[in-house]
Amino acid sequence: MLQVSHLSKEYPTPRGPLPVLSDISFALAPGDAAAIMGPSGSGKSSLLYILGALEPPTAGTVTLDGREPFLLVPSEVAAFRNKAVGFVFQDHCLLPQCTVLENVLIPTLVAPRAADDTRRARELIEQVGLTDRIDHRPRELSGGERQRVAIARALIRDPRLLLCDEPTGNLDSASAENVAALLLDLHRRQNTILIVVTHNVHLASKLPIRFELVDRQLKPTGEMT
Repeated sequence: MLQVSHLSKEYPTPRGPLPVLSDISFALAPGDAAAIMGPSGSGKSSLLYILGALEPPTAGTVTLDGREPFLLVPSEVAAFRNKAVGFVFQDHCLLPQCTVLENVLIPTLVAPRAADDTRRARELIEQVGLTDRIDHRPRELSGGERQRVAIARALIRDPRLLLCDEPTGNLDSASAENVAALLLDLHRRQNTILIVVTHNVHLASKLPIRFELVDRQLKPTGEMT
């Protein structure tokens, strides 16, 4: 369960604190999928980074499966993030010198290796439809294929929370449709909590829970039952 309670965030500026998020509260359970929309500069990415324990809130709490990462020491926060959270960004952020398999395995390099990590990586690569590209490097892949590698990498540690920041933003419409379908299919298989920040109304419509971030507050805009 992801529980967010009275979350606020502000950044220091020469003219005083700049508030970007104010008194945000919501909860999502395993299997839930939510889209967060809002104008550019509204704080969507800031919210995602806080949920993923990349930066702390100014006030409020974020709890994932009963653990509050911002109460942990820095090394424990890093370990928590590596195990419990998967990230997919607009830019796939693949290492150009590494193969598809090596890129998917990267999150396992900063934690004790499990004997089946490579088997798990190969399974994910098969699930994203890239078995025949497993030894290729990013420059040899299309944009949609690179993003599929990024999705496999995000899932390699079986995270409870999957956070996506404009995952189809750099793709053509056909590739975006394929990546969105794949993302939702893998989310259902893994029973993750999925949160997607996007400007794409079509992508947002595919997620049953929808929020809009406006005037620093997160407001529900739709839910399909």
